[in-house]
Amino acid sequence: MDAQLPDVEAGKRFYGELFGWVFEDRAGPVAWALKDGAPVAALTRKTDGRLPTVWTVYFATPDAGALAGRIRAAGGQVVSAPRPVGELGVTALVTDPEGAVFALWQPGGHPGFGRRHEPGTFAWAELYTRDTDAANAFYGALFHEALFGPGADPDFGRAPVEDVFPAEMPPHFLVHFGVADCAAAAETVGRLGGRVRTPPFDTSYGRVAVVADDQGAPFALLQR
Repeated sequence: MDAQLPDVEAGKRFYGELFGWVFEDRAGPVAWALKDGAPVAALTRKTDGRLPTVWTVYFATPDAGALAGRIRAAGGQVVSAPRPVGELGVTALVTDPEGAVFALWQPGGHPGFGRRHEPGTFAWAELYTRDTDAANAFYGALFHEALFGPGADPDFGRAPVEDVFPAEMPPHFLVHFGVADCAAAAETVGRLGGRVRTPPFDTSYGRVAVVADDQGAPFALLQR
């Protein structure tokens, strides 16, 4: 997952204090976030002010080109065609039929998360959608084995938009970061200049607060 931010240095200060991340600058306007020496996310400078300030979740695939074709055939869109990122892998930006944006990652030298499912790392991705049946069909067909195969333990769920957000909110993915104490982490977000959009509430997968960083990028805090 990565965040597209107007100010990467400000992002380093915010997330470094919130999650204890340290950063390694890479080629171009990209900083890798490390937790205990392992990559957990990236911050990248937004090159077009018209683009939203957001976190984007990447779905792993052995063939980004083939999966992009299946997404288009199923009614989604390919926003950015598959392209190599040096020796790290191949990426593409896509949407589902309702317009929720996500990315694809075909691993090369960078397989993905170095750590997850612990405080300060990726814990969950929730799709907020208007048509849950359509989402079930679309994602169930694309990622059947990962969601339903033997031993599947998915990090991805879906809910109606109106469960948490106003009905006019566009369908979207919300990235969740693990925290030891949801309420305390939400307070820290506010102290660092961010915003608590939805105070802590209970879900089937833990206690969640929806927040935004000090540049407006929304994400969630998840206490299992």
